[in-house]
Amino acid sequence: MTNFIPIFPLSIVVFPGEQLNLHIFEQRYKQLIRECAEQQKPFGIPSVIENNVQELGTLVEIKEIRKVYEDGKMDISTRGIKVFRTLELIKEIPDKLYSGAIVSYPDDVNDGSRTLMQKVVSGIKELHKLLEVTKDFKITEDELTAFDVAHHMGLNLQEEYELLGLFRELHRQEYLKRHLNKVVPLLAEMEALKEKVKLNGHFKNLSGFQFGE
Repeated sequence: MTNFIPIFPLSIVVFPGEQLNLHIFEQRYKQLIRECAEQQKPFGIPSVIENNVQELGTLVEIKEIRKVYEDGKMDISTRGIKVFRTLELIKEIPDKLYSGAIVSYPDDVNDGSRTLMQKVVSGIKELHKLLEVTKDFKITEDELTAFDVAHHMGLNLQEEYELLGLFRELHRQEYLKRHLNKVVPLLAEMEALKEKVKLNGHFKNLSGFQFGE
């Protein structure tokens, strides 16, 4: 299935199911949001990486216009629906300030492994412990998917975009597990180094080496 959607390119990756709050201040996007809200239609957020609009993005729906300022600026709440692939960018639309795109929607396979997801969640807990941060995912661990946790594990923008381009839940889980297997030991090593540096200059209570008889 292909269709035309208005687009709001941003230097972020939005995942399906994600709740995203946006402050709308540019004239073209104030127009886009007003029209989408009035017509109850979604719009697309294609990712912008290194100043280039990428092929993939996420269709989002407006959940609420939370505040409208005197100058027309808005605070809105949105929710990611599904991933799209851009087939053609329409940079200029008659009588519109914003751009659009003709897009298709890749099929997504929900073949995730609960065991593998538990390992991912366990790795995230270890990561957060090392970073001394706490996160509330709002839903139970048994319900969590790769997209639910991806923003909470230190992926950079390019890595988040790579995850967006995986259309099987099992592959997304494996991607996150590989990332954690790389990052957590590195952080643990840094933590040990930090403790070592703290001890420098302090009196050390160490046992002497015992030579064998």
